[in-house]
Amino acid sequence: MNFLAHLHLADNSKTCLAANLAGDFAKGNIEHFPKHLRQGIWLHRQIDQLTDGHELTRELVGKFPKSLTRVAPILMDLAFDHMLAKYWEEYHSQSLSDFCLKAYDALDACPDLPTALQQLTPRIRRENWLESYQHRQGLNQAIAGVSRRLSKPELFNGAAACIEELDIEIEIAFRTFYPQLMAYSRIWSRQTPEAYLP
Repeated sequence: MNFLAHLHLADNSKTCLAANLAGDFAKGNIEHFPKHLRQGIWLHRQIDQLTDGHELTRELVGKFPKSLTRVAPILMDLAFDHMLAKYWEEYHSQSLSDFCLKAYDALDACPDLPTALQQLTPRIRRENWLESYQHRQGLNQAIAGVSRRLSKPELFNGAAACIEELDIEIEIAFRTFYPQLMAYSRIWSRQTPEAYLP
């Protein structure tokens, strides 16, 4: 899952939005992080572990061509954010615009976020990354942005066209898998180890 999905799952599980997103930038033992971030980081890792290992997502990743094998899991995460934004009203009672503002405010208000996320937060709001996922252009911009942050951007050559070709397969996988992930996130929020509770 990428940024929008992690924030949505945090809201769905009634846990800290900023802390859940911090999981993308938090390396090492959770105990090293401030107490108010620990549950979100732990939940983020549970979500990623299930997503990476689930039969549906592994099958979807396998449909990407060999030239994109190394980055296929990243592309799937980005494509799932696109599907979530595109069909947002089916998964959340609040409008996407209002939710995005809520998420940006939560990031701005949360102290002690990992440095890389602190540095990125103003740009996420300024360029409205979360809401832009609902359009194909926003998804393609996200793919280009991720490719620029990696040492071998050429690994993403042809990625946008491939995702468009796999649109139906991606939507089927998303619609089947994501409700399961929503349910699991609520269960995990109740099963958080005591040491990680805020």
